[in-house]
Amino acid sequence: MKPNPTRSALVLIDMENGFVEPKGGHCIHYARSTIPACAQALSLARSKGIPIFFVKRIYRPDGSDVELSRYAAWKAGGRACGPASQGFNSAQAPAALRPQPGDYTIIKPRWSAFFQTELDLILRRLDIRTVILAGTTTPNCIRTSCYDAIALEYNAVVLTECCSSQTEEIQRVNLADMQRIGAILLDNQAFSAYDEFTVPDTSAAIRAEMESADIIPEPFETFGNSVGWVDRW
Repeated sequence: MKPNPTRSALVLIDMENGFVEPKGGHCIHYARSTIPACAQALSLARSKGIPIFFVKRIYRPDGSDVELSRYAAWKAGGRACGPASQGFNSAQAPAALRPQPGDYTIIKPRWSAFFQTELDLILRRLDIRTVILAGTTTPNCIRTSCYDAIALEYNAVVLTECCSSQTEEIQRVNLADMQRIGAILLDNQAFSAYDEFTVPDTSAAIRAEMESADIIPEPFETFGNSVGWVDRW
């Protein structure tokens, strides 16, 4: 394992043939065009010692784990992304986006890379503070993963050239919303200069402020010779 001074991890989501190939049952219009940028981001991450997580969606053939809102389209599209599937409708990754020794693979049951997966557990074991998101789709899997990352106290970075939507307008508004909630948007040129100083450790800064201020978090008061907690909720 290489040193990782950035304390970051790159999470590439759902770049599978069923989502990327034009004939795929879940084809996202702009996903295929992002493959070169995603491959470049993977190369940059590896050169910086940033661990890579390939997060995939694999559906059981009987549909028992397909999202309710996707079931009809999944069935109509040929039951894409099944286990051990091959070809244009499969869970296989494009050749340029396949794991290498040292990478991680996570199978997720829903949109977010964090929902009922071991991703958070492994990130904390690796002492990761920043999650860098790429893949498809921006309004679904990228956005829910971004919100979950922020809710779990990670810094969130979204690589704008490495994620995709069905339309340019959907892409634009969802990137803007994630930026408003606190995500940092970077293109690959900016990511090439990414280092341990690019993303401030907001959680550590807040903790340092709390320690210096020494503010008591609950409403304790003195009653004669004793101190008690006052229920003011």
